[in-house]
Amino acid sequence: MRLKISLLKEPKHQELVSCVGWTTAEELYSCSDDHQIVKWNLLTGETSQIVKLPDDIYPIDLHWFPKSLGIKKQTQAESFVLTSSDGKFHLISKLGRVEKSVEAHCGAVLAGRWNYEGTALVTVGEDGQIKIWSKTGMLRSTLAQQGTPVYSVAWGPDSEKVLYTAGKQLIIKPLQPNAKVLQWKAHDGIILKVDWNSVNDLILSAGEDCKYKVWDSYGRPLYNSLPHEHPITSVAWAPDGELFAVGSFHTLRLCDKTGWSYALEKPNTGSIFNIAWSIDGTQIAGACGNGHVVFAHVVEQRWEWKNFQVTLTKRRTMQVRNVLNDAVDLLEFRDRVIKASLNYAHLVVSTSLQCYVFSTKNWNTPLIFDLKEGTVSLILQAERHFLLVDGGGIYLYSYEGRFISSPKFPGMRTDILNAQTVSLSNDTIAIKDKADEKIIFLFEASTGKPLGDGKLLSHKNEILEIALDQKGLTNDRKIAFIDKNRDLYITSVKRFGKEEQIIKLGTMVHTLAWSDTCNILCGLQDTRFTVWYYPNTVYVDRDILPKTLYERDASEFSKNPHIVSFVGNQVTIRRADGSLVHISISPYPAILHEYVSGSKWEDAVRLCRFVKEQTMWACLAAMAVANRDMTTAEIAYAAIGEIDKVQYINSIKDLPSKESKMAHILMFSGNIQEAEMVLLQAGLVYQAIQININLYNWERALELAVKYKTHVDTVLAYRQKFLETFGKQETNKRYLQYAEGLQIDWEKIRAKIEMEITKERERSSSSQSSKNELSNINNTNTGMPGWLSS
Repeated sequence: MRLKISLLKEPKHQELVSCVGWTTAEELYSCSDDHQIVKWNLLTGETSQIVKLPDDIYPIDLHWFPKSLGIKKQTQAESFVLTSSDGKFHLISKLGRVEKSVEAHCGAVLAGRWNYEGTALVTVGEDGQIKIWSKTGMLRSTLAQQGTPVYSVAWGPDSEKVLYTAGKQLIIKPLQPNAKVLQWKAHDGIILKVDWNSVNDLILSAGEDCKYKVWDSYGRPLYNSLPHEHPITSVAWAPDGELFAVGSFHTLRLCDKTGWSYALEKPNTGSIFNIAWSIDGTQIAGACGNGHVVFAHVVEQRWEWKNFQVTLTKRRTMQVRNVLNDAVDLLEFRDRVIKASLNYAHLVVSTSLQCYVFSTKNWNTPLIFDLKEGTVSLILQAERHFLLVDGGGIYLYSYEGRFISSPKFPGMRTDILNAQTVSLSNDTIAIKDKADEKIIFLFEASTGKPLGDGKLLSHKNEILEIALDQKGLTNDRKIAFIDKNRDLYITSVKRFGKEEQIIKLGTMVHTLAWSDTCNILCGLQDTRFTVWYYPNTVYVDRDILPKTLYERDASEFSKNPHIVSFVGNQVTIRRADGSLVHISISPYPAILHEYVSGSKWEDAVRLCRFVKEQTMWACLAAMAVANRDMTTAEIAYAAIGEIDKVQYINSIKDLPSKESKMAHILMFSGNIQEAEMVLLQAGLVYQAIQININLYNWERALELAVKYKTHVDTVLAYRQKFLETFGKQETNKRYLQYAEGLQIDWEKIRAKIEMEITKERERSSSSQSSKNELSNINNTNTGMPGWLSS
């Protein structure tokens, strides 16, 4: 990725340009110390003077009034705030008419910023004051006051906090009175510029110590640049939070959000005092000290999938290269390319007006449809469909271009969604809420309606990143997520009635990804790269989870690496310096997943015997129990030396009825309540009581015996025997109440138990014989078709 610079031969301004701002993706306003406000039209290349300001007004900062969320693509910003050296800020219309001038500070007003909703304006000045104003320019409050000038200010993503500079310090101050203020030393020189991105919640700062730095919203350093030759005079985030630009003397740099540099350009600009990104995030404008306005387009972005590499060579041209046969295709577009995604054998490209869908089998005939609303900020792909996010909403389309659904929820802000907060699978859409970060909204992909009974997935801590698994049945769909403590959890997405368990899979996990071919999960833990070959093991047998993992040292990936993709058995990781590392994991677990999904148990056992790895046998054991195939489970558990579990599985096989077998399989997986429910529904009350006795769940055992008026004496007898073993006296009031005047007769109790077991056997054999009789009648009744006679 690099910047393509365009600079006019002669500057349009006579003095230094102090600030620039985009109205649309093709129109820019610039302000200069020559008192002119100039409009630039990038389509026609024309410039025109909008207004000449009075000679005593020297503009310092400009910010366009934000377009309301959910806008149509035709609308554009209609007015802007201009701060100046005379202590005032001016509200100016698009046509250049000064609507209002407000006395704001003693000395110059160094910066002014609208919040994201356009309901408030913050200004900072040489007098060290931070003031909040209404939309119409009425003073609401003086947020803070200090002895040094405040050079830069930025709103927090929720417009509830303000970040500002104080010499070498950065300060985050909430708008609510008495709320905790966060302050830290950020640079060794005066801080000149800050920016805070609403999508990734990261902070940029630039200072006279010739460095730029990236921070999280708690003030923790994420990146610290090497010193440049000159002070860094400007920094700015791209709207989607994936890139940022840095400006200095004769220097323009393009960086990844983690800090490493994509490109360094040395245009003849003087110092770049202000940088503004276009609304679609494809180009930058810089306000230069020598009167120029520098424009830079982001080109040569790359997308890779299997043997295909797609490169954006020009604004409207892509090159596709197949590395297997070196075949090259050129893709031409009518408008400039804004976003693209390559996955699942499809390339999806959004331009400013249309969406193109290419198949990797045929690059010549794309499917094209018009976009509903503004600029696309995110494209996500699944095997069957893809998701577009723009300023107006979230839209799901099939690869044939058919609109499928558009999920919505109250207070949805699409401008702050990214690949970490939205996840897509073949049947489910998951979206992390920004208003309450402990909640995940789940939607059916086909209808856009809330999944199941509409219950939200709620966690005890704030969630940072979410990811849906890609394969398997809808009922088995799982979602993995990382919370703010960096713990990794997994849970089922189906939310019917009972609360689904949220189970912890790992700790200190920084990034995760599901495989696109089977439900294998990988993640980067503290110092390890970990692969969970069968994450569902936590629902089946948590004891063998460590045996289903693959781990390797992750020190080679340096600090803060990020998983880019997990395609087939290849994981791509981007290191902190921007380099890509490819890791291949064993292909056998994926083959095992394939066999099990097709119920090819014999093939699965044969594969494990061939590979001779404990991880494979452990995965097969968990898969077999999950699919109720106890014969395969017995073989697999024996192979990993879990003898106690083999014995338990053998005891399950000897049980008389299929309901009892099902209940004990559920108990094996730790689902006690479900096991009890299965037995009670089948009328096996004694067996339900017995499993509670075996688990020493005495309260529940007595509760069931009393409720169904049977085997109360059995429960009391087992309880008494239990207490005698440990030499204890009965203290439970309920047991004392029912034991009063009751004589325990073990002979009688044993006879009752034998009778229950006999009854269960008889019922099981009678249901089996009735099934056989029915099939015999169907076979012998030749006078009419079998399906009719049955």
